[in-house]
Amino acid sequence: MLPSGTPRSARGLLAAASAALAIIALSDLFAVFAGARIYLLIDEEQGFAAAPQQRLDAAYSLYETAGDLQGNVYLPCAALFVAWFFRTRRNTGLLAPDRFRKGPGWAIGGWLIPLANFWLPYRIAVDMWGAATPLPAGGEPYRTSIWPVNLWWGLLVSSTLFDWYAASRYQSAEALTEIRAAVMQYMAADALHIAAVVAAVYFAARLTSMHWRKATASSPYSA
Repeated sequence: MLPSGTPRSARGLLAAASAALAIIALSDLFAVFAGARIYLLIDEEQGFAAAPQQRLDAAYSLYETAGDLQGNVYLPCAALFVAWFFRTRRNTGLLAPDRFRKGPGWAIGGWLIPLANFWLPYRIAVDMWGAATPLPAGGEPYRTSIWPVNLWWGLLVSSTLFDWYAASRYQSAEALTEIRAAVMQYMAADALHIAAVVAAVYFAARLTSMHWRKATASSPYSA
């Protein structure tokens, strides 16, 4: 049993957040499939539907359903990830409070501030990673690469920006060829988001494991 006051494991929340992220990835995959149907039904060179209108209407309906599904699952599933993020921030803050510039509440608030949410969660993630890094051994500081943080965040920001761009193109599209191009961009954004989800699960699992090993070490509060 851990000593009193020792940070508690976030493994339960990690499992829930990972399952939630998997649901998001599946909804993105469904959107890619629905988008591919529209893409294949529109002839790029001739600019007309290469299938009966009924099939094209069905493809549009499926694409709208996929978009609705993405919107419906994203917020509750993302909330579970943020809950894990907040719990881990509190836990790692107990291990190395001097590594953090902002309080634990920013692990939630940082996601909610427009524009700032492109930077604040990343900074908190980097600080958590540093706080969970193993203690120095043999007089030499132990360094752990933060590439899992950078990969996750880079993919997440890229997919978000690309999704905004694709949405603007899709909403302004009039000709079938413009719709086809916008759908292709949406598919690319969804594929990037799937990659970001996979990277998020890996980052979360690595960080939770690092934290737990350090918290159960003989001197968990050593800096």
